[in-house]
Amino acid sequence: MNFISTNAVLVSGLILLIAYIFIALEKIPKVTVALIGAGLTLLLGLVSQNKMVGDSLNSHYFANFVDFNVIFLLVSMMILVLIATKSGVFTWMANELLKLTKGKPIRILFALGLFTAVVSAFLDNVTTVILVMPITFAIAKQLEINPVPILITEVIASNVGGTSTLIGDPPNIIIGSAAGFSFMDFIVHLAPVVAIILLVVLAFLAVVFKKDLVATEENMKKVAEIDNSKTITDKKHMIRSMIVLGLVILGFMLHDLTHIDTYVVAMIGASILLLFEKPTEILEKVEWNTIFFFVGLFIIIGGLEASGGIKLMAEWLLKITNGSQEATSMMILWGSGIISGIIDNIPYTATMSPMLVEIQKTMGADYTYPLWWALSLGACLGGNMTIIGAAANVIVSENSAKEGYPIGFMQFMKYGVPVVAISLIISSIYVYFRYLN
Repeated sequence: MNFISTNAVLVSGLILLIAYIFIALEKIPKVTVALIGAGLTLLLGLVSQNKMVGDSLNSHYFANFVDFNVIFLLVSMMILVLIATKSGVFTWMANELLKLTKGKPIRILFALGLFTAVVSAFLDNVTTVILVMPITFAIAKQLEINPVPILITEVIASNVGGTSTLIGDPPNIIIGSAAGFSFMDFIVHLAPVVAIILLVVLAFLAVVFKKDLVATEENMKKVAEIDNSKTITDKKHMIRSMIVLGLVILGFMLHDLTHIDTYVVAMIGASILLLFEKPTEILEKVEWNTIFFFVGLFIIIGGLEASGGIKLMAEWLLKITNGSQEATSMMILWGSGIISGIIDNIPYTATMSPMLVEIQKTMGADYTYPLWWALSLGACLGGNMTIIGAAANVIVSENSAKEGYPIGFMQFMKYGVPVVAISLIISSIYVYFRYLN
């Protein structure tokens, strides 16, 4: 143990690196990797198992490194979304939007892309693509076209749309908690650039996929006259869940006035809706794998933080950029975009956030402010690069293959790489002129 205590940075760094490799390889479930890594971090004493040291609180106690703001917000939002979607209200919204397209395939691509982006800003990306996929397959069947171009557009739009809000993508939840940003901070700072990126990306995809999206007048008429009368299965449930979801989002927006944290607002909303449900049925559908993945990951990164490794990383970044705010911002933006396309953006953001906190301690809040937005844009938008870049990508790929329409790794990259390049170029211009000029 003496070797471990004197080489804590090296040991904790190795545990994190090995965890990253296994998460990227996807041979073992990532929750298992995270929990094994957390167990080793505790076993080797890199973080403490004891809450107290004598009569004092132990600053290295493992629970101190678990961000429970993130955990409770994630669980509460999962419950809210699970209950709200039961009524069929989101499917009804998508069908109504499809009617406006008059069955024209290019318009459908735009409509479902916009729908996915907007819904992903307020629900999580995975839930949104799960909602929209059955609609996509049904529409493609009626139009007698390949659904893959629309599916690729939807998954890209979900990652772009999710970038615009605190709750839209897990990296933003981590960043919001670490930086102390409110729901409205994300709307004000990211929604404008995300809207531009979304429109440019959708226009690019429409041009790229134009030849693949051709349908007969007869088939288009079927989509234009889609029957949406029986989509909502329970009107009372729909009204109740939408009122609560609306009030929760309003609560997020009023944070600067009420000073009630987002996780508290979400928890209250989820609890109210659970009064009308059987909690066991809802809670068993919560993505506990994701929750425990976060817990394990926070403990592993806590080991690196407790050993001083995160501080060393922050010092290294400032050294290679010579402390230049512009160089550091662009390095974080582009580095995050590229790395998040290769590995899961959640562990990456969970590692980078405490590093930016360390930079803030050294360089001040004004210096670090644009770095947080660069991290958010890079980590969220970079997920569009590859089929494994974000959870939503993997879900769409798996379901598409089951339906007989496999999306290959290189096939997705053919569209993902230019989309990420476009997104990061626009983000670079935005970050530079809004924060650095």
